[in-house]
Amino acid sequence: MTRPRPTIDLRALEAFVAVCETGSMTAAGKRLQVSQSAISQSIASLEREQSTELLDRESRPPRPNLAGRALLELARPLLKHAQDVSSKLRDTSRGETLPVRLGCVDSFAATVGPELIRAMSGSTRQIEMWSGLTPALSAQIHQREVDVVVCTQTTITDTRLVEVPLLSEAFLAVASRRWFERHKGANPEWGSLAAELPLIRYTARSVIGQQIERLARHLNIGSARHYEFDATDPLLSLVSANLGFAISTPLCLWQARHYLDTLVVFPLPRSHLSRRDFFILHRRAEWDELVDQISALTGNVLDELIRPALKKLLPQMPATALQQSNIMRTRRDKSI
Repeated sequence: MTRPRPTIDLRALEAFVAVCETGSMTAAGKRLQVSQSAISQSIASLEREQSTELLDRESRPPRPNLAGRALLELARPLLKHAQDVSSKLRDTSRGETLPVRLGCVDSFAATVGPELIRAMSGSTRQIEMWSGLTPALSAQIHQREVDVVVCTQTTITDTRLVEVPLLSEAFLAVASRRWFERHKGANPEWGSLAAELPLIRYTARSVIGQQIERLARHLNIGSARHYEFDATDPLLSLVSANLGFAISTPLCLWQARHYLDTLVVFPLPRSHLSRRDFFILHRRAEWDELVDQISALTGNVLDELIRPALKKLLPQMPATALQQSNIMRTRRDKSI
């Protein structure tokens, strides 16, 4: 069995091309900023590995022989390609050319996500967007299946990951407008709603479902578990039909906004359980500029689109129900 020849050493190949182009090993050494001895050793090693002489050493200056001329013709494009690979690798290591794999919880992907895509569509960066539940997205960033994640409740155990606060939203009690019209003379509030109607829940396998269940226990809402949904749309369809009430958030309501003209909302008592926080997760020293860009664009979408529209459709919604985090707002203002 014939033993394969070793792969050509690119540094030795670079030394060979430099000798052919400059006419001497000394000049080649100056071009490559190495000694004449290092050039001589590189070419000798190249000839030994390829089992053939490449230079006619009897000529002055040394010239490539037949094998050397063939190698020289192949070497220039090979070295140019290697330089291009190195340059692209440097750009890629800074995240300048790679497509970004962005994972978002469903309520963010369906509300802010389209505006992010629209705002970034004019750039050269390609975006691949995932949506899902926070536990799955957290696992994906740990396994490097996504680059940046927008999620809610997190438990960071990997010190290489950075958790950046993005926005905060209040939990709100949601009822049908029919129920409200029937009770508006008595100035109804969330307590009378919970006393009369069953709570329609998000499933406990979702983070929002777990958060709402803790809040409901804190508020002594003891409704039996009759209806549970993974998504906001079917949940609000039952609320709209006056079959119960729900606890949800501004972004979830905006996600299913075709129901909003049939709904009313009520503020809930303030406590450490009464808000849902969003974070951006990314690896330390990776995608920093993109995280700032996502923050700035999110603030613009909240200020210019979602919050004004919700206030118009749901005038009972408190002004503080949907807010960008103070940290990210400060960073965004500094960038403007």
